[in-house]
Amino acid sequence: MAETRIGRDTKGVYIIAATPFADDGSIDFRSVDSMVDFYLEHGVNGMTILGMMGEANKLTEDESRRFASHILRRLKGSLPVIVGVSGAGIDNLRDLAGFAMGEGAAGIMVAPTPGPAVEDRILGYFAQVCDAVGPDVPICFQDFPQVTGVPVSSNTILSLTRNHPQIVMLKHEDSPGLAKVETVRTKSGTADTPRMSILCGNGGLYLPLELARGADGAMTGFAYPEMLVQVVNRHAAGDVDGAEALFDAYLPILRYEQQLVFGLAARKEILRRRGAIASAFVRRPGPRLSPADHRDIDRLMRRTEDYVRRLGNAA
Repeated sequence: MAETRIGRDTKGVYIIAATPFADDGSIDFRSVDSMVDFYLEHGVNGMTILGMMGEANKLTEDESRRFASHILRRLKGSLPVIVGVSGAGIDNLRDLAGFAMGEGAAGIMVAPTPGPAVEDRILGYFAQVCDAVGPDVPICFQDFPQVTGVPVSSNTILSLTRNHPQIVMLKHEDSPGLAKVETVRTKSGTADTPRMSILCGNGGLYLPLELARGADGAMTGFAYPEMLVQVVNRHAAGDVDGAEALFDAYLPILRYEQQLVFGLAARKEILRRRGAIASAFVRRPGPRLSPADHRDIDRLMRRTEDYVRRLGNAA
């Protein structure tokens, strides 16, 4: 099992993995294997499973454990994996976290529970989480107020990582959120606040700008992970213009994937067409693609491949 744990200096692309289903809605473990291979082939630095894109809220407890165990045992420590364990009950969260870490996870991801956006409530909740899972479990704080309904200030995030050494990473998905990325980066890694790793989501929609503000990489599920990897690598190497040019080539299809609710169905269909999974099935309640949607995806994939080819030829 993996010895690698996420930490305050974690960088790169941690792909948010889909949960592949067969057309009857059951987990397709053969597609889980092909999806893992697909992500490995495209050079990701890590994976995050049982997130919102992974339809974790539609899985039973047994399915969540089987899915996590399958991926962790498939990888055998070759890639660090963060496991989403967010839930209403801290006892359930603790049990899933303990199981995941026992199977070799690199850390867990936790989002604030819905409720009043009061600083004391959020600080108190995460104090209980940290106490429940134990001090040796690294935590990625998921900041996604568009879905959780809980806006969290930069100061609260900094307080959490200062008060709890195991909260080492921020998964940033606030929007607009560039100022928050910059604040967390400049105000952590100081005399009184330890550095915090920042990986950004939102489909990668703002990735070049987030990297310029100090983000360490991406944690999202865009169906072209190679773009995320190359943009992060080029930016880290100082080729900011090259990173942005490559990003621009993928922007139309990335934007299409970012449609609320519908985007997951589009993303799974693109993954299916790219050979990562066998079926684009989304569990209910979930969208279904129309013939017009399929035509959109046909055209966007062709255009993307053409843009990238022309960019490569020009280079």
